[in-house]
Amino acid sequence: MNRAEKIFSKAAERGAPDAVVLTGDDVRFYATGFYSTDGHVVIEKDRCILFVDDRYIEAATNDLGGKAGYEVARTDTLKKILKPYKKIAVPLERITLREYIDFNEAGMELADCSQALEQCMAVKDADELAKIEKASAITDEAYLKLLPLIKEGMTENEVAATLEYLMRLGGASGPSFDTIVAFGEGSSVPHHETSQRKLKFGDIVLIDFGCKWGGYCSDCTRTFLFGDDGRHAIFKSMYETVLEAHNLVKRNVVAGMTGRQADAVARDYFKKLDLDKLFTHSLGHGVGVNIHEMPTLSPRGKMVLSDGMIFSDEPGLYLEGEYGIRIEDSVVMENGHLRSLSSTDKGLQIL
Repeated sequence: MNRAEKIFSKAAERGAPDAVVLTGDDVRFYATGFYSTDGHVVIEKDRCILFVDDRYIEAATNDLGGKAGYEVARTDTLKKILKPYKKIAVPLERITLREYIDFNEAGMELADCSQALEQCMAVKDADELAKIEKASAITDEAYLKLLPLIKEGMTENEVAATLEYLMRLGGASGPSFDTIVAFGEGSSVPHHETSQRKLKFGDIVLIDFGCKWGGYCSDCTRTFLFGDDGRHAIFKSMYETVLEAHNLVKRNVVAGMTGRQADAVARDYFKKLDLDKLFTHSLGHGVGVNIHEMPTLSPRGKMVLSDGMIFSDEPGLYLEGEYGIRIEDSVVMENGHLRSLSSTDKGLQIL
C-alpha cells in the first residue's frame, strides 16, 4: 500500500469520502513524493492525481508518470477539479480560510481527515526511514567536521553558517530548521535566536541542528564546553543528569506507551532530583517531512507509540540567565524498542 492509498484508507474509516483532497506543500509531498510550491492532490480509492501548473508539469510527469496508482494533470480551478465529487475529506487543520470557502462554494460536503493524516505520517515506511537515516548520517558527519573549526571569537552566526555549509557539502538540500547556536547564557533559552555573540574561553555551547535529505528531516542537539576554566563543576554534574535522563528514555520507552508516559520517564527522573521545574519543554516530537510531527511526547501526548515511529529524545535542564543543557537524538521504534539514528558521542566534550 503506497502512502496515498494509506491516507485514503485511514480517512475512509470515518465514513468513505469520494476523494481526499490535500493542498499543503508538505502533505502533497508526503502523498506523492514530488515537491511543488503550488498544486492539489486528489486521492481516490484506486488512484492519486497530482494537479500542478506548467512550472512543474514536465518534472512531475517524469517523476510520477510511470508510478503505479499515480497520475499528473494540469491544474485548474477547484470547482472544475472537484466537479466529479460530492463528499471530500480534507485536513481542516491544514487548510486556509480561502480554501475552506472555495470547497464550500464548489458545493462539497466536507469531512475532516486531520487525525487520519497525522496517524499516517507518524508511522514511517522503509523508504522514509532510509531517508531520515541518511539525513542523520549527514548531520553527524557535519558536526564532527565542525568541532575542530570552532575558534574563540567566532560568532554564534558564524558557527551556524559553517555547520549548515558542511551539511550541504555532505549532500543535504538544506537545514531542516534554522540552526540554533547558543553560547553561555544564551543556552538557557530553549529556542535561542542565533546572534552575533562571540565565543569566549570557558563558554558552554549548545547547538540544535538538522538537515534535509530526500525531503526528510534530521534533528540533533549537542551541548559541550569550549575550554575548561575550572568553574563548571555544577554544570558537569547537571550534564550527567541530563545524559542519564536521555538514556533512561532509550532504555525504558517501548511500544504501547503513550507520548505522555514516554515524557514521564524523563520528567519523573528529574522530579526525584527536584529538578523538574528546570525541564521547561516536552521530551520530544515526531520527525519526518516536517521537523515537528506526531507523535508528541509531552504531558498532553495521547498518541500510542508504535513500530515505525521516529521522534526526538531531547530532555533538557535550563537555568534562567545562566545556561541550558539539552542532549537530543532522533530515534526510531523497532521491534518495540528504541534505536538511535545518531552515532556521535553524547559524553561531555571539552574543546
